[in-house]
Order: sequence, then C-alpha cells, then structure tokens
Amino acid sequence: MPTPPLRKVRSFVRRPGRVTAAQRRALSDLAPRFLVPFRETRLDCAAVFGRDTMRVLDIGFGDGEALLSTATGAPDADFLGVEVHEPGVGHLLLLLERAHIDNVRVVVRDAVEVMDQMLPAGSFDAVNLFFPDPWPKKRHHKRRLVQPEFVDRVARVLRRGGLFHVATDWQDYADHITEVMSAREDFVRLDEPPADRLALRAPSKFERRGQALGHDVLDFYYRRR
Repeated sequence: MPTPPLRKVRSFVRRPGRVTAAQRRALSDLAPRFLVPFRETRLDCAAVFGRDTMRVLDIGFGDGEALLSTATGAPDADFLGVEVHEPGVGHLLLLLERAHIDNVRVVVRDAVEVMDQMLPAGSFDAVNLFFPDPWPKKRHHKRRLVQPEFVDRVARVLRRGGLFHVATDWQDYADHITEVMSAREDFVRLDEPPADRLALRAPSKFERRGQALGHDVLDFYYRRR
C-alpha cells in the first residue's frame, strides 16, 4: 500500500471573512494595476515596479492599513505585500486607489511558496513580519512562521546588510523568536531600532487590539551579516 503524502504544515488559517462588494470589485478591477500573479518563475522586481530602487517584502499585512502608511512615508521605496486573506487584500487595494499610491504590489499566496518560487536572491532591502499568528497552544508551535527554515528563506531574499523586522505582542512568541534567531550566525540583533526609514512601523489594528488586552508590543531588528 503506497505511503500517503505528508500533509503540509500551514503557518496560517484561511479565515472566511466576508468579502464586501467594494472589495470584490477591487480584487477584479484593480488586479491589473496592483496584483502580481503567482508563478513558479523568478520575479523581475524592477519590471514589476517600473524602476530599480529599495524594496521591502511585507509578509501577512492583514487589512493593509499599516502597509499603506509605511509606503506613503517612503515613496522612493517599493513594497511587495504577500497575504492570503482576500478581504484584507481587497481592503488594501481600495486604500491604494484612494490614496493614489503606486509603490505597492501584492501577491495573494502563501508567503513560503512566494519566497521559494518567485523571489530572486538578494532582491530586498528589508523583510517585515508584523504580528504573525502566535499559535499559543504548545501543540501548535510547529505552525509558527518563525522557524529555522523560514529564516533561511528570509536570508536568501535579503541583500547583505538587509533588515529583518519582526513585531509581536505575545511574550511567548517573542521568546520563541529570540531562541530561533540567537542560533543564527548570518543575522545580528540590533539593540536599538536602526536609523533607517525602512525600519519604521506604522501602528496596526492588531497592535491596538493587543494593547487593549494589556499586551506589550515587542519589535525585533536583525541585520543580515
């Protein structure tokens, strides 16, 4: 009897949030302008954005409001957002249209697949991972996105000297991040936030929600050696 294929461990849950009529329209009508189709070929980032400048990979941007703020504050940089939650993607597209922002593109796909299949090595100046699912139950810790294999992917797509910025409001996840990253010889933790516009993080609804529950928000900055 053949051995069944191993089930892939997912670091996210596809939440069935309702897509509004406006978001559905955005996902359809604004796709040619902002969405980058997933393909199993390396992405020509300069061609996608129409220029070759600083680039930021934003993983799991949620409703997109923080990404919009960050991109608005850095018009000379380009941002590639990766998200699986369609209502959030639709919301971001509407925000981009209203704000006349053109330095953001989005891939609707699992970030691991995008990093493995689409992104060239050394193609980003920063990788942002803000408020990933903490998977608080111990039996679910293997689903946490920050794992050695994931950090390998981050290291590959970052240029030398690039910034890996992680934020969480769960102390247990913060301890997990510290444990994983302290074992890396290819990253050095910065004691203070770097004086770099790409290190700025706009507040998000996830941050405000955590603070309302009494959670401390912790930011981690790692520089690729």
